[in-house]
Amino acid sequence: MERPTRQRQQAQEVEQEADETVQCPECDSTDIITDADQGELVCNDCGLVIDERSIDRGPEWRAFNHSERQSKSRVGAPITETMHDRGLTTTIDWKDKDAYGRSLSSEKRSQMHRLRKWQERIRTKDAGERNLQFALSEIDRMASALGVPRSVREVASVIYRRALNEDLIRGRSIEGVATSALYAACRQEGIPRSLDEVAEVSRVPQKEIGRTYRYISQELGLELKPVDPKQFVPRFASALELSEEVQAKAVEIIDVSAEQGLLSGKSPTGFAAAAIYAASLLCNEKKTQREVADVAQVTEVTIRNRYQEQIEAMGFR
Repeated sequence: MERPTRQRQQAQEVEQEADETVQCPECDSTDIITDADQGELVCNDCGLVIDERSIDRGPEWRAFNHSERQSKSRVGAPITETMHDRGLTTTIDWKDKDAYGRSLSSEKRSQMHRLRKWQERIRTKDAGERNLQFALSEIDRMASALGVPRSVREVASVIYRRALNEDLIRGRSIEGVATSALYAACRQEGIPRSLDEVAEVSRVPQKEIGRTYRYISQELGLELKPVDPKQFVPRFASALELSEEVQAKAVEIIDVSAEQGLLSGKSPTGFAAAAIYAASLLCNEKKTQREVADVAQVTEVTIRNRYQEQIEAMGFR
């Protein structure tokens, strides 16, 4: 019997996952297997053929090792929203070498240079695409500076594309809308980044970012939840080199004080910073207000005010 290839095994696993809810009409068993060779769906308990002549969605070629699989594969990089053409483009290499690694002649190098130049020009056919290309590059730059994951960049790119399609860019700067889209994506994905941190890596003032963010979220109906101060606790505590005990205590302080309505109208970063400061005192890992304020990018006055409210809420005074 021929040994099944890795591709066929993967296809069988995909089929099995897709058919997890299929039930045998004869014995009510859910143990259904896929016979990739015959194209049949078979009950493993009673042997009833549930479906036949199923479509084989795997490749028509076979490969037995990684190098063969790479050489026979005809697909490129996955489609991404972080590029204006979604990655469906042609790239002319800058190395000026042929397929065998040999250097090109001077005539061929000149030809490749001209082709490369025209390739860059025709990638954007109008002002809208040039706008999108610049905005997505700004989102990528700011996301790298903030250290947010790839998923946030994808969501930010989608939000900016929606704003561009709804003609919300008119009368506003491209950088401002791009920064607002990135801030909205951070909140939507639950990545704790404050407006101050986003404004630091942006080229537009914080006031413009906040105003544009409110306008875009309202027009696009993003319906974002308020920022939870507990999201900032692990990052701030890690920067201050505090223990898990302090983090747990800070979360408890935030929960207790939020139940009493002290969080309403307060900055989440300042609230989290004050909770960490209070927790460090209670757990004998004292940090100064200046150290906590520098990490959280808030003022010492904010920490003192929130700290006093939280201590009273915890019943220590």
